Amino acid sequence: MAKQYQPATFAAGCFWGVEARFREQDGVVDAEVGYTDGHKLDPTYHEVCTDTTGHVEAVQLSFDPDRVSFDDLVELFFNLHNPTTLNRQGPDVGSQYRSAIFYHNDEQKQIAEKIIDQLNQQNRFADPIVTQIAPATTFYRAEEYHQRYFDKKGQKGSCYFS
Repeated sequence: MAKQYQPATFAAGCFWGVEARFREQDGVVDAEVGYTDGHKLDPTYHEVCTDTTGHVEAVQLSFDPDRVSFDDLVELFFNLHNPTTLNRQGPDVGSQYRSAIFYHNDEQKQIAEKIIDQLNQQNRFADPIVTQIAPATTFYRAEEYHQRYFDKKGQKGSCYFS
């Protein structure tokens, strides 16, 4: 019987650095960058960058729940970006850079809500978390030159904090 992996979809600003960091996480078996949560069918990077498609730059993972929990992935997500800035990460501004967790089942939704509540109660960030929690919709895989972008460029990936 084939191993059953689970999906997880996160948006945390620039998707290159987010993908690179999730790929390093034990238990993540695949990660790809793309666009989700918009109204345009099969958008391109240039269309998403206009902030008119409704899409967000996102990373979709396949993970092995026997090796990493969804809770751990959400915790990592909150360490990768500033979830208190609405529609921006560092110099990247627009709804395509919003912070979001797109859940694939009710358990993922409940875990995301629980962790956000805990982080807000702990005052982990100076401002309240504005991360969107929404059901996963169609994920459009980004153009090939965006996949493993930092690997292709021979660079170490990172994200902005602001």
